[in-house]
Amino acid sequence: RQHRRRTDCEPKMIFDWSALHTELAAWRAADMRLPIWWRDDDAIQPTPALDRLSAIAWQSGVPVHLAVIPKFADHPLATRLENASEIIPVVHGWAHQNHAPTGSKKAEFGAAYADATEDAIAGLAKLRDLFGDRLVPMFVPPWNRIDPGIFPDLVKAGYTMLSTFTPRSIAQPVSGLTQINTHIDPIDWHGTRGLVEPTELISGIVRLLQDRRTDKSDNTEPLGLLTHHLVHTPDVWDFTEQLLKVLRTGPTDVF
Repeated sequence: RQHRRRTDCEPKMIFDWSALHTELAAWRAADMRLPIWWRDDDAIQPTPALDRLSAIAWQSGVPVHLAVIPKFADHPLATRLENASEIIPVVHGWAHQNHAPTGSKKAEFGAAYADATEDAIAGLAKLRDLFGDRLVPMFVPPWNRIDPGIFPDLVKAGYTMLSTFTPRSIAQPVSGLTQINTHIDPIDWHGTRGLVEPTELISGIVRLLQDRRTDKSDNTEPLGLLTHHLVHTPDVWDFTEQLLKVLRTGPTDVF
């Protein structure tokens, strides 16, 4: 099947992973395990980029949790993912529409707007209809921002997990809702919109692991890679593929 084949070209960029290999060696020496996971946002329909994402997930052995925008997703995407065990669909808000006040950072669920609960319910219902039992009831708010006042409504709607960005402050912000965030974003959103400077990016990943290894942050939360397949430049693709391969050489458990 196409999504199980290796990509046709080898990575064009080679990065210096020595610092990360050294840190992973420290984990092995300490007999520690690193839980990891992968989330990719903004899916609507099948694309060549989705095929490449799928191939990397299959080759790396790290399933990708695909955050699907419910309002615009339809049966072609459901058909594409039907037998793709390496892709796990989750709910990406409702319409990826900005409801933030003028001058504020973008957010669809950043405040409890009038239809927030209804939109969260509709998103889960729409994707359950498309994906059935393959859908994981994880809510991923667009732009990674959400008003905590909405949390109880998410639980009532049937969600069991929430995912944003940066290390979580608490595992269960409300009863019945587990937060599993992402922590690594390779895209330079506020600059080139290509890859973040690689040395800086890898150093940041090493610091995340060091904090976990030394009990400065929660190592029970899976370390999350966040990608956006529809806007990847070649160097972002190369980095993503190589990072997953390097992490899988370490003492990692895949979520």
